[in-house]
Amino acid sequence: MTRFLKGHGTENDFILLPDLAKLDPRAPVPPLTAEEVRRLCDRHAGIGANGVLRVLPVGTATEAEGLDTAAARWFMDYRNADGSASEMCGNGARLFARYLRDAGLETADAFDLATRGGVRGVSMSPDGEVSVDMGPATSGVASVAEISGARFPGQQMSLTNPHLVCLTDVAVDTINLSCPPVVDDGLFPDGVNVEFANLRSADSDPPRVRMRVHERGVGETRSCGTGACAVAAHVLARIGRDTGRVLVEVTGGELTVSVTPAATVLSGPAVFVATGDIDPDWWTSIPE
Repeated sequence: MTRFLKGHGTENDFILLPDLAKLDPRAPVPPLTAEEVRRLCDRHAGIGANGVLRVLPVGTATEAEGLDTAAARWFMDYRNADGSASEMCGNGARLFARYLRDAGLETADAFDLATRGGVRGVSMSPDGEVSVDMGPATSGVASVAEISGARFPGQQMSLTNPHLVCLTDVAVDTINLSCPPVVDDGLFPDGVNVEFANLRSADSDPPRVRMRVHERGVGETRSCGTGACAVAAHVLARIGRDTGRVLVEVTGGELTVSVTPAATVLSGPAVFVATGDIDPDWWTSIPE
């Protein structure tokens, strides 16, 4: 049997695979196949999720080879629902950290995680929220996203994974995100997360933003942690600030982002809702 947990961060949901039977650092664990991930994330024939998180000690993670893992003991192997690997996932990182604490694999209130996007520091608060230092948000060039015949000017942003932030006066709840936005493939050769955002209040402290997102490899999700960070950093820049907090309203709840020139800290809930075992017959029926 393969154990799994199911959880979410502001309703961005994930399947977490502990792999606790494979913690021998002398036996590297092979990567999940894209087809395995797609089947797991299938909401009709699988468990259903926006992505898969696999918990691996740094020494067993073949994907961590060559990465600067520093003092981190755990590698977050994150895959999008289409099976593709992603550099980072803010909501997933919070859930990953929550699991490590709940399982007793980490006991401190603050510790580091190794990801494809680099080492990320996490901290746990008494109220159950988890914060992740996502690193600095960097701004690129202006670009455009087109959807349903409408063009939305945007700003290229990066938090190791790519984003296009479209701050717009069009109410984001009226935008049809059932199809991927058309973007500049030359600028985003590996795809991009596209955020559509309305600035609710620039004068409040902190400013408040409503966001919807179409994630590469997934589709529209009810939340995106790195997307919230990209939006927050872009909004602060638009109002002439490089430091501050922003409240980001996503479809699945609310996230707080604290921005400085050196760091972007994402805070929000991390909730587990179920645990179980994957039937071995189903698991072995997936083609290699």
